[in-house]
Amino acid sequence: MINEQIRDKEVRLIGSHGEQLGIMSARDAYKMAQDANLDLVKVAPKAKPPVCKIIDYGKYRYEMARKEKEAKKKQKTIEVKEIRMSPNIDSNDLSTKTNAARKFLEKGNKVKVTLRFRGREMAHVSSSQHILDDFAAALEDVAVVEKRPKMEGRSISIVLSQKKN
Repeated sequence: MINEQIRDKEVRLIGSHGEQLGIMSARDAYKMAQDANLDLVKVAPKAKPPVCKIIDYGKYRYEMARKEKEAKKKQKTIEVKEIRMSPNIDSNDLSTKTNAARKFLEKGNKVKVTLRFRGREMAHVSSSQHILDDFAAALEDVAVVEKRPKMEGRSISIVLSQKKN
């Protein structure tokens, strides 16, 4: 809230240079802001009494947007990459998929390894569990199992994430 929008009876006022000006009515605070050709901005509405500050509102909004943009820049988004396999995968294909997962993990992404079953393969779900275990064992130097193997419809999936050093 700025200027006339502030309807509180009393506010704690902070001057344009950061000095405490004390508790006063919102009208008096607004008049002081007008005298300084600045805006009265409510910075802490939950406080008792609410805290208002005499500042240039346009500059304040610009600074807040800049801080927000800077904070977004420092955030790291983690993607979940998926690797799909079938239960009758060959050892060479398995090692290729393992290398791909290793690259994803080194970039800081999580890897979801899915073992898909089709048709008659559904009868051999329990005997195919070792493929995911071997996959996780091959990557245990760089990855840790975040979610244990779980059956989801016609597939079993496991989630791996980068090991913390």
